Amino acid sequence: MTDIANTERLERLEAALLSMPRLRREIFLAVRLDAMSYADIADRTGLSVRAVEHQMARAIMHIGHHLRDTDAPSPHRSSPT
Repeated sequence: MTDIANTERLERLEAALLSMPRLRREIFLAVRLDAMSYADIADRTGLSVRAVEHQMARAIMHIGHHLRDTDAPSPHRSSPT
């Protein structure tokens, strides 16, 4: 990937993160950036470990859908031949 493509992908990732509910985003970032355990996040937020697992699963699905939707070629663009 080129630097421009990487920058665009990071911008889409940021948009995906910002479009999810605050608590879900905070849980995702705590796990992925701060390397916190689900148990530690559960203690900090007052949620059950199962609820934290559920929020992580939803966050990952949300990001995947968002990136897949924004990576899809526009129907107005002609495909290279």
